[in-house]
Amino acid sequence: MDIIAKRRLWMSISGIIILVGLVSILFQGMNPGIDFSGGTIMEFTFDKNISNTQIRDILKEMNLDKKSVVQQTENNSVLIRTEKLASAKTAELENNITSKFTSAKMLRTEAVGATIGKELRTKALLALLLAALAIVAYISMRFEFRFAVAAILALLHDVLIVLGIFSLLRIEINSPFVAALLTIVGYSINDTIVIFDRIREKMKLSKKETFAELTNEAILDTLPRSINTSLTTLLPILAIIFLGGTTIQNFMIALLIGMLSGTYSSIFVASPILVEWDQRKNIKR
Repeated sequence: MDIIAKRRLWMSISGIIILVGLVSILFQGMNPGIDFSGGTIMEFTFDKNISNTQIRDILKEMNLDKKSVVQQTENNSVLIRTEKLASAKTAELENNITSKFTSAKMLRTEAVGATIGKELRTKALLALLLAALAIVAYISMRFEFRFAVAAILALLHDVLIVLGIFSLLRIEINSPFVAALLTIVGYSINDTIVIFDRIREKMKLSKKETFAELTNEAILDTLPRSINTSLTTLLPILAIIFLGGTTIQNFMIALLIGMLSGTYSSIFVASPILVEWDQRKNIKR
């Protein structure tokens, strides 16, 4: 199977998917959650442990469940983060909770402005930038600078695909989404380095084959490992998406898209970029 020979096809597929996503981001933007757009925080305490599902049932009756995050805190307390509510809506939510749970007491209610969301976005971009610079430095030292460039382009490919799909499907993004992006970066670069390491081994052992030929062999050598790793990771992610709570569902969806994209980019994007670089620069081994 000659994967490298069809590298232009793989790059075209990636390019089309990324282009569609960028158009969606440009025209309809992302769907920011409370962490980025601001909202209302309410905290209640109870005389016994109350499940998130019981609170979510109340939010669902008020059509607030899709835009809300429910978290358990200390001493039988529950924290509710939801969209920005008017004072009347806040009072209605408090009344619905205290009438269903007679021991419920509201500890606090406060509005969260978009300023915090702006700061969070800035720190998220900074974290991704620092991670990218660290990866470039590491791969440049361990391999060559061209390997680092290929790896970063593959990571950019993964991030853009996740952002594009979230924009297209209007899936809400929040602070766990940022954590998912950083997890995707780590997952994808690990798979890419495994392939790069095999390419480097073959560069030392074989002087007769072209760079394209030995790169294709390296991909095929590591392909079973890439597929098995992805399938092993896929099973628990799907289990949590379908059986877990709604609070971490978007986080797991981002991981799912990023894992599939990361596996694809390691095989069909990063290595083909190296071959294109080699042929354009006519690098001697």
